[in-house]
Amino acid sequence: MTQSKEFRPTPEQIPGQKLDYPAKQSDMTPQPDSDLSNYRAAGKLQGKVALITGGDSGIGRAVAIAYAMEGADVAIIYNQNDEDAQTTREAVEKKQQNCLNIKADVRDFESCRQAVEQTINKYGKLNILVNNAAYQMVQESFEDLSIEQFQRTIETNVYGYFYMVKAALPHLQAGDAIINTGSIVGKIGKQFLIDYSTSKGAVHTFTKSLALNLAERNIRVNAVVPGPVWTPNIPATMPEKMVENFDKDSALKRAGQPEELAPAYVFLASQDGSFVTGALVDVTGGQLSS
Repeated sequence: MTQSKEFRPTPEQIPGQKLDYPAKQSDMTPQPDSDLSNYRAAGKLQGKVALITGGDSGIGRAVAIAYAMEGADVAIIYNQNDEDAQTTREAVEKKQQNCLNIKADVRDFESCRQAVEQTINKYGKLNILVNNAAYQMVQESFEDLSIEQFQRTIETNVYGYFYMVKAALPHLQAGDAIINTGSIVGKIGKQFLIDYSTSKGAVHTFTKSLALNLAERNIRVNAVVPGPVWTPNIPATMPEKMVENFDKDSALKRAGQPEELAPAYVFLASQDGSFVTGALVDVTGGQLSS
């Protein structure tokens, strides 16, 4: 059911729930708003090709739909949820654009290379890389943060971004764009997301450094920095007590919806953002870093 423009769930409307990881978006209560029914497109990405990691649900799905509405063909990389990935593909195709679904693990460079190759084989080019896939898991005690979890978080959230850029860069031209997904916790820290916060801080500095490195080629590199957003990662990685009434940390006293993040990714991918590189674009509902 399409939500109205005025409807954004307040924390009191989000009940406690715990879903197995990785969660399916269709199992969440309430459903995240990621269908872009409130978005008005203007052909800003006409003829472009975008590759989006973590494109099966949440922010990635919303970005895929927004890009399709702006005229881009899309490829999405996802790790496990075939059903969610198919839903994204159908949503993109309803916007009269193509969607290539690629099941892969961004922690493996060869898988990243093959995903880029499949995209090029399908569409003949690549203009926009969106690094969005991420892993997190709450651990309230530092002692419970295992070496294995720390490695998985860093490998997914940092190595995966590096690998995708390494694979995609030979195909990018002047005027193309790389957009990373950071996080407000990469600026302010979070006591129960130590590894995730660490990884997102790395994403921010990776973004800035890469932007400087690629500036002479006129390939822009930026990051969107979300605050709390209602995505499948929340009920799948947080205890039920944290999910209940999620989230009042921002000035707006509610979690964001994926649809509310997508326009920032459009701006950074389009000609509208032609003078923006090395930027961390906060979309946090007023959760400030300083």
